Amino acid sequence: MQPVLKVEKLMQAVLKTQRFMKGKAAAAVMLTLVMGVAIPPLSAQSVDSEIPDLAGTWDGGGRARPVNGETVPWGEDNFPKLNERALAYQQVWEEIIAPKYDCQPASSPAIQYDPYHMEVTQWPDRVLFRYEKDDQLRTVWLDGREPTSTDFSVQGFSVGHYEDGALLVETTHFVFDVAGFDDYNGIPSSSQKVVTERYWRDGEDLRITLTVEDPMFLREPTSYTTRWIPAREGYTIATYDCDPESARASVRFFPSKYK
Repeated sequence: MQPVLKVEKLMQAVLKTQRFMKGKAAAAVMLTLVMGVAIPPLSAQSVDSEIPDLAGTWDGGGRARPVNGETVPWGEDNFPKLNERALAYQQVWEEIIAPKYDCQPASSPAIQYDPYHMEVTQWPDRVLFRYEKDDQLRTVWLDGREPTSTDFSVQGFSVGHYEDGALLVETTHFVFDVAGFDDYNGIPSSSQKVVTERYWRDGEDLRITLTVEDPMFLREPTSYTTRWIPAREGYTIATYDCDPESARASVRFFPSKYK
């Protein structure tokens, strides 16, 4: 039998089995039969039963959860235990120094609770979180890479993996942020901040439990749990388009206690 004909027959056999096998498995069989290359079995990260379907556009606004009041994160009932350093920062805090008035984006743990939409894209080596708030894009790496000393940023460096039907994320390498804990309470966060997140599906909802630790400002880790609901059909992420001049102009309505 000519080599070309042999390959054609093998490919036809693979195509017949593809009705009973997933595409990746069939591709592995094809390469094994045609080229004689053994393909290792799929890792646990590729087993469908272990990977939750988080992809889509999600609504984190008022339809999904309260956006004001004591039930929001860090309300009176669940406010974190601050150390003396954090309390001192709160004493000198003024609304006018919030970086948001210069269009600096919110970071974790605040951006996940902001009442805007979020888009999730799942790829084999990463998960992308695109936030409508502040036009932010976070990348959660699933390929085992580690951060370096040049990876500090407002959003930090995120790595993750799937486990028990959930996505687990750990983010480090944040830069110091005078409003890094949230943009309304005057609590900063340091480069020692670590944020862990667990995402899972609860019926039609997307849920998260977020925990933040920062020994520079918190006596102990603190956390919250919240949800997103599916966006209305046809909804697309809007452009935030913060204008620095307009944003800074609003602080004239906040009188300063300092001369």
